[in-house]
Amino acid sequence: MVALDETSQDVAAIRHLSEYHDMPVCAVHSPTLLVTQRVWGSDPWEKLERSAVMAAEVGADVVVVHPPFRWQREYALGFVDGIARLEESTGIAFAVENMYPWRASRREMQVYAPHWDPTEFGYANTTLDVSHAATAQVDSLELARRLDSSLRHLHLTDGSGSAKDEHLIPGRGNQPVAQLLEHLAGQDFTGHLVIEVNTRRSGGRAARDSDLVEALTFTRRHFAAAPQPG
Repeated sequence: MVALDETSQDVAAIRHLSEYHDMPVCAVHSPTLLVTQRVWGSDPWEKLERSAVMAAEVGADVVVVHPPFRWQREYALGFVDGIARLEESTGIAFAVENMYPWRASRREMQVYAPHWDPTEFGYANTTLDVSHAATAQVDSLELARRLDSSLRHLHLTDGSGSAKDEHLIPGRGNQPVAQLLEHLAGQDFTGHLVIEVNTRRSGGRAARDSDLVEALTFTRRHFAAAPQPG
């Protein structure tokens, strides 16, 4: 994820970390969060172009992108067609991520355009984030079925359905994460499965390591458990 940390913006630094940890970079998350609005300038299309350049240089084949905020009116108006043009010109898949309405008390605010749900816009490539589905109070398995063959990248996590984007360890929320993995295995899914969890409250390094092992074990177990015919 290209973020406020300068290391995340530096291709050479990312390459070094990838080699040091023997961990390939399969995708670059463009700086399209609210807190990264000034990272790589203020032009959203320039951010996506630079993300594609970084992806090519670190060996990634996907750029993950959030839909525009509603106040980015010009960007939002041309977003769907612009994403298609970028994919054609760069050869990189721009996987548009599902988001969620912002909620406070009993009020709900739509902040993404053309919408937080990417299923109705004909994107060639999409990202499914399970925690975002939980925050939107959407069933992630049903969302995966609607995204169908466009699903290229999965943020494997969980959520309880609260207004907060929780990114829980898979299996600790109320999303059908096990069934989602089994469904994708049964569909011969060849996209990326990326564990994206919040470990800030794990309580130290040992507990964080334990949480990550639990998340990885859960993912491997259920992705290997494709349902048999009948």
